Amino acid sequence: MTKRLDLRVDFAFKSLFGTHGNESILAAFLNAALRFPNEKKIQTVQLLDPHFNKENQEDKRSILDVHAQLEDGSRVNIEIQLNNKHDMEKRTLYYWSKMYSSQMKEGMDYGELCKTITINIVNFRYLSHIHDYHSTFQLYEREQKLLLTDMLEIHFMELPKLLIKWRNREVDPREDQLVRWLLLLEASEDEEITQVLEEIAMQEDQVLKKAMDEWERVSQDPEVLLAYEARRKALLDEKSALKRAEKLGEERGEKKGIQKVALGMIQEGIDSKMISKLTGLTIEDVEKLRYQ
Repeated sequence: MTKRLDLRVDFAFKSLFGTHGNESILAAFLNAALRFPNEKKIQTVQLLDPHFNKENQEDKRSILDVHAQLEDGSRVNIEIQLNNKHDMEKRTLYYWSKMYSSQMKEGMDYGELCKTITINIVNFRYLSHIHDYHSTFQLYEREQKLLLTDMLEIHFMELPKLLIKWRNREVDPREDQLVRWLLLLEASEDEEITQVLEEIAMQEDQVLKKAMDEWERVSQDPEVLLAYEARRKALLDEKSALKRAEKLGEERGEKKGIQKVALGMIQEGIDSKMISKLTGLTIEDVEKLRYQ
């Protein structure tokens, strides 16, 4: 069998869920993710331009992974993140605000603005205080827990948490369609998941079958593979850079702590040689601290 693209890589994800002709695949995922009742199930979605142009020279140009409009006018952005850049809340609010404000046209009334939804699929544990893999945030009054408006909706879907539940047999893709679609993103690395999803696709889920067939097809497309490998390498380089930055931050934090201890020793009148021996700092560094 051909090695399939890792759908956790944003380029591969967009190739399957954000490409014209695959709207039925995106609609099925959104129906599972947003838990619409049967009478409000999404029938069609319209893919929108994922680029937000700068309004001013100083603005940051934004590119969304998958940007779509639902039948009722609601806007949806799906972002998939392989690496934790530790900026998800601010990044999410920024993208949400760009989507929401971009609806406003000259002469338009505020009442015409439509609900705006952001879905973040992350390949790392992000919300450590929440046990579930799928979390939904809206605007509530703090004390009374009253919903101010349903115009803002932000979802986080954490793949590592889902995998733990899958391995513990706490979730079943045959019974839960969101589990089904999220496990698809992990299938390139797990033969058991692939086999289970193929069985579901053949037996009961025609849209999942279409998704898996399309996934197979794009995984053999030379042009797609070339762009995919370039993007995957960039993400691996980004991951290495983030790890280096984290390590450097830890080292700086540790050094700062040691210097604080050394300063305390200096204030207690301990000589530089003994401070150097106890802290691991050079005598020269201790002397610099003494006379700074």
